[in-house]
Amino acid sequence: MLTAVPMTPEALTVPEVMAALRISRFKVYDLIRSNELHSITIGRARRVPVDSLCAYMRDRMEDAA
Repeated sequence: MLTAVPMTPEALTVPEVMAALRISRFKVYDLIRSNELHSITIGRARRVPVDSLCAYMRDRMEDAA
């Protein structure tokens, strides 16, 4: 029996992260390099788990408070 594929993505592409945070490609890769934003590599494709993006944003909100 087949299971349904989730309609919401579990991982985002770099351009999707750029759009979500409204920052440049360079800044996204800078956050990944500095380990502030966790990502995975599948072949040559870089993906940012949605949970990692949420955790990054939550941490920034706590820092701002």
